[in-house]
Amino acid sequence: MDVLKPKVAIGVCVRNCALTIREAIESIVAQDYPHDLLEVIVVDGYSTDKTVQIVKEVLSGSDIKTRIFFEDKGLGFARQMVVDNAGGEYIIWVDGDMILPKDFVRKQVEFMEKNPKVGIAKGRYGFLKEDSLVATLESMDFLTTFSLESRTLPDVLGTSGCIYRVKAIKEVGGFDKTIAGVGEDLDIEYRVKAAGWDLRISSAYFYERRRKTWHALWQEYFWHGIGGFHVSRKKVKVWVRFPFKIVLSKFSQAVHAYQLTRMKKAFLLPLHYIFKRAAWISGFLTEFMRVFYQKIKMKTLVCAFF
Repeated sequence: MDVLKPKVAIGVCVRNCALTIREAIESIVAQDYPHDLLEVIVVDGYSTDKTVQIVKEVLSGSDIKTRIFFEDKGLGFARQMVVDNAGGEYIIWVDGDMILPKDFVRKQVEFMEKNPKVGIAKGRYGFLKEDSLVATLESMDFLTTFSLESRTLPDVLGTSGCIYRVKAIKEVGGFDKTIAGVGEDLDIEYRVKAAGWDLRISSAYFYERRRKTWHALWQEYFWHGIGGFHVSRKKVKVWVRFPFKIVLSKFSQAVHAYQLTRMKKAFLLPLHYIFKRAAWISGFLTEFMRVFYQKIKMKTLVCAFF
């Protein structure tokens, strides 16, 4: 007798992902989880490339129920749109640059069913060989951070490759729709954990395409720093300075990455981390100064008026 399986929504929040979105959507369509229990909810941030066209093209030949929405208010709003329209017990978040093995959804659901106290479970990153040093180092970083040998939970799980229990999301009031940039994941993780739910890492693997240039990597983490500033204002703990203990731990991470990949590039991971952290702090401080001067300007205008 077959065990009844829960319904699952695949949340895809994207913007201008034409170069990678086909691979991501095709991997969703190829899932071995019963398609009549799946639904794909796409929220597009008004892409100016062919992202939506490709999504429609791939999903038009699928038997999975699909809905596409549009928004221009940011990630927090986009993710809450998925939550508001999801009809199942779980939501699995898939980014536009991800690739799922065909058993990913099934393994994530099985993990959650066996662990009813878990509100959020992150899959593990697989390693994709890239022709770019930057992309290779980024893949190594995530591979080792979320490896089976890792004994500690990372500071942030992120949404990509995560399965969320809808009950847990709704219990804490959902995503903060006012968060336009990144940080909506850190914010809701903090609230879900504070509400008594466990955060875990499962054994389900997935893959992710990475930034290929140092400039693109800097822009990504600069953006994360801007989001980190706004989330920190909600009293969510974020790192503002270089955590030197973590820098030192990156040397052992480099050894671990070399053992897993046998690639000497792994020993550049400490420098790779410092570069990313510098970008994050730059974004954080830039946004701090922007908000600070905006407040000073407003106070000056008020004083001048009176």
